[in-house]
Amino acid sequence: VLLPLLPQSSKHEPMKSQSSKIVPSMGENCQMKLSPSSLQGAVKKRSAFEDLTNVSFEMTHETLYLAVKLVDLYLMKAVCRKDKLQLLGATAFMIAAKFEEPNTPCLDDFVYICDDNYQRDEMLKMEIHILHVLKFDINIPVAYHFLRRYAKCIHTSMKTLTLSRYICEMSLQEYDYVQEKASKLATAALLLALYMRNLGHWVPILEYYSDYKVSELYSLVRRLNKLLTFTSYYNLKAVYTKYSNPVFFEVTKIPTLDMLKLEEILKYDCMAEGPVL
Repeated sequence: VLLPLLPQSSKHEPMKSQSSKIVPSMGENCQMKLSPSSLQGAVKKRSAFEDLTNVSFEMTHETLYLAVKLVDLYLMKAVCRKDKLQLLGATAFMIAAKFEEPNTPCLDDFVYICDDNYQRDEMLKMEIHILHVLKFDINIPVAYHFLRRYAKCIHTSMKTLTLSRYICEMSLQEYDYVQEKASKLATAALLLALYMRNLGHWVPILEYYSDYKVSELYSLVRRLNKLLTFTSYYNLKAVYTKYSNPVFFEVTKIPTLDMLKLEEILKYDCMAEGPVL
């Protein structure tokens, strides 16, 4: 059963400095590895959590990213039965909301979005179990914090930031990106957005503030572009549908880059790497 979608605000989100207060305690270098023999390790698509982006109440992007990260970290250390994945996802969202939201929805709201498949007591027990497994260490750096910071540093437009957010959220559906550092994923998503909008002149400034060279992002940018180009939206289409809305500048209509053209751009920028004056 898929989790229902969490609706994002219909307003254009202003740039905020909120992410500057984040003091990561778990650290970006935590490598996520799933056992191939485990149930969750065999699942390539996060189809059980595809609808985590919209619900009948509004939540911030930080809550979405933290909820997905909590699920990933939990599955590194514990086994979750397939029929409990929806409970795990909804409970992770509840924990993330308590951490990120100024006005957290109540427990009954999260029970409701599971279509009453679980009882209140089950969700409370799952919440306690998740927190114990993670040792209450949930102050975790997520890609969206870095994305917002880098976009502010290079003074990019809301349309470019929204495009990079779309790229980042697409990666949330894929286990292939679980092991990427949050800061690196954010930088690669923003770099690809700049290339897609022909704004390559911002690249040296992005390198300066992110501390990542294009050569370090080469492979990841190519993978993200491939993800946008070849992903089928027949089954997993929540993120695509969301960013097709005029509220989000219809960034899904921005054409992806031809792989050969992207190779040329990346190679050129790698050769031109140097300190920002």
